[in-house]
Amino acid sequence: MAEAYITHLPPIFHDIPEFLEIAKTVEKEVQLLEAEIEQIFRNRFVQTANEYAIKRREKILKIQADPETESLDFRKRRIINRQSTKVPFTLRFLQDRLNFLVGEGRAAVSADWLSSILSIAADIGDAKVFKEVEHTIKTVKPASMVYQQQTALSNTILFKEHISMRQVTRMTRLSTTWKLGSTPFAAGGKEVIIK
Repeated sequence: MAEAYITHLPPIFHDIPEFLEIAKTVEKEVQLLEAEIEQIFRNRFVQTANEYAIKRREKILKIQADPETESLDFRKRRIINRQSTKVPFTLRFLQDRLNFLVGEGRAAVSADWLSSILSIAADIGDAKVFKEVEHTIKTVKPASMVYQQQTALSNTILFKEHISMRQVTRMTRLSTTWKLGSTPFAAGGKEVIIK
């Protein structure tokens, strides 16, 4: 590795041990410099940027991110979403944005043009994604339309029904010899399962 640097020096320095050691050090520094230049190039694009570049872009876009609870991938998708919301907007554009944020087929956009209602049915299980969807809709929705959120959770609840009966005999009849504390109020029979 040090040969690349030492070849740039005059031949008289090639046999001096100090210059050979300097050449090794310079070569390591050049490798680190090349790696940093490559990272700077990758930081120009959101999808290949590191956390430092993402943090800088979030500051520019005034996004308050929480790195402890939000993944770097989600933060990148949010930045791409914010930067790609430019006018003019169409229903197809909004559907594409929602597919990008929540996943293909998990959100449906419909519009009632006569009533000026924009309806969106979405299956969103993550609060951070829901906030970003809400921000996108507020940005894209025309001022003349009313936004109507419809939840479309695909989870189901299963339950089983059991019916049972127990005969209860009341022990506290009027004008009897029932005594408080010594005889129970009621006596329960055996439980019978009906269904």
